[in-house]
Amino acid sequence: MSFLEGMLGEVLKNVLKGNLPQQQQSQLPDVFGQILKNTDLGSIGGLLKQLQEGGLGKQIETWLGNDRNADVSPGQIRDAVGNDKLKQIAEQLGLPMNDVLDKLSKYLPETVNQASPDGQLAPEHAAQGRSGR
Repeated sequence: MSFLEGMLGEVLKNVLKGNLPQQQQSQLPDVFGQILKNTDLGSIGGLLKQLQEGGLGKQIETWLGNDRNADVSPGQIRDAVGNDKLKQIAEQLGLPMNDVLDKLSKYLPETVNQASPDGQLAPEHAAQGRSGR
C-alpha cells in the first residue's frame, strides 16, 4: 500500500465514522476524487455538474466562494444526482445509499471548498464524468 493510499484510507475511515479531525479536512478532495473516479461522475467536477443540473447551483456557488457554505440535504442530493449514480458511489464505499447521502450532505460542501481555494475547482478535480454526461 502506498503512502497516499494509506493516508486516503485513514481519512475515509474517519469520514465513514462521521468523525473527521480538522487537520484531515484538507484531504477530503483527494478522498472524494478517488471515490468518484470509478463512477460515471468521474470527479468532483462531474458531481458538481450533476448537482447544478439538478437545481443546486446556488449552494454550489457558496461552496466555491468565500461565503459560508450553504447546507444541502440528503434529499436534495438524491433528487439532483439520481439513484443510479448514487448506487455507484455506494458500491465504491461499501455503504447503504442512505449512509452515502448523509456523508455527502455533511462533507461535500467543505470538500468543494477545499478543492477550490481560488473560487474554481483545481484542475485535478474539475474533469467531467467518464460517461460524458
